[in-house]
Amino acid sequence: MLQSERDVRELRPDPQRILFSAQHDEILQGHTADMYFVRTLHVLRSEGKADTPVVAEIFPRGEGVLGGVEEALRLLRSRPPELGPLEVWAMDEGERFGPKEVVMRIHGPYSAFGLYETAILGILAQSSGWATATRQAVQAARGKPVILFGARHVHPAVAPVLERAALAAGASGAACILGAKLYGREPVGTVPHALILILGDTVTAAHAYHRHVEPEAPRIILVDTYKDEAEESLRVAEALGEALDGVRLDTPGERGGVTPDLVAEVRARLDQAGFRHVQIFVSGGLTPERIAQLADAGADAFGVGSYVSSAPPIDMTMDLKEVEGRPVAKRGRIPGIQPNPRLRLRIGRNGSRGIER
Repeated sequence: MLQSERDVRELRPDPQRILFSAQHDEILQGHTADMYFVRTLHVLRSEGKADTPVVAEIFPRGEGVLGGVEEALRLLRSRPPELGPLEVWAMDEGERFGPKEVVMRIHGPYSAFGLYETAILGILAQSSGWATATRQAVQAARGKPVILFGARHVHPAVAPVLERAALAAGASGAACILGAKLYGREPVGTVPHALILILGDTVTAAHAYHRHVEPEAPRIILVDTYKDEAEESLRVAEALGEALDGVRLDTPGERGGVTPDLVAEVRARLDQAGFRHVQIFVSGGLTPERIAQLADAGADAFGVGSYVSSAPPIDMTMDLKEVEGRPVAKRGRIPGIQPNPRLRLRIGRNGSRGIER
C-alpha cells in the first residue's frame, strides 16, 4: 500500500499490460488515488496524527438517484486489515437524493480510509449519474421494460458497473453478461444486424435463430436490415407464427430513425394480420422524450444505451465534519454531522455488515 511519495516514484506498472484500467488490488493499494492524499497521509504520519479519529460525510452537488453504494462498501470492507475498523452509514442504492444530502458517513481513523477518497467519490459519482439517467428512461416508459444496451459506449472494464447501476435504478434487464450476472440477473438480448447480413435475409436469419438458440430465449428479430420495417415485420411474423415474441425497430438516423408513425404503422399492420401477440421492441439513440412518444405510439419495450452511458457523473464531495469529536468544516459549510434519517448502518466497527438491502 502506498505510504509516501517515494513509494509512488518506485511504482512500476507493467507497460505491456493488456488494458490500462486499474485492477482490484491496484485500487486497494491506493494506485488510483489523487497524489495529494499520499502526501497528506505521509505528513500526518510524520506528525503522529494519521490515526486521528474523524467523521467524514459524502454529499452530492445536485439531485439524482444513488448508485455505487455496494461497490464502495466492498472496497472499504476489503481494505488491508492493518488499517483498522471503520463504521460506515449509507443510503440505499436506487434512492433519490437531493442537493447536499448526506449519502454516506464514515467514522474512524483518517488513516483507515483517507487514501480511498478518490476511489469512493468516483464510484458514487459515476454510478449515480448512470442510475439517474436510467431512472429518467424508466419513468418515461411508464411501466414498459427498459433494457440497457450501454456496454458498447464505455470502456469494457466499467461496462459491468454501468449496467449494474442501471439495474439498481430500475432497468428491467441488461445486455452486458457480467453486469447482469453481478446483479443476480440473466443477461438479455435480441439479434444483431451481423447475423442477418451474413445469412443474407431476415426470414432466413429468423429461422436459423429459432432453430439453434435455446427455447427459453425470446424470439425478437430485427426488421430494419434489408426491407421496409412493416413489410419485414409481417414476413417474420408469418414465418415464425406464435413462436415470434417480438420485432425490433432500430432504424438508423440516415433513414430518419424510429418514429412514432413507424411504430404505429407496424403495430396496425401486425394487428390486422392477426399477430397481436408480437411486441415491438425499439432501440437506437433513445432519450426519455422519444421513449414517451414511442410508448404512446405502441412500442412495448426499449433498448437504451447512449443516453445512460453518456450521463455526466453527479459530483460528490467528501468533507471531514468531526475531528477528535469536535465539529469542523471548511468555510461555506456547516460544522458537525448533518443528520439524515435515511442513512443505515452498513459496516459496524466490529466488522459486521450492518443492514443489507
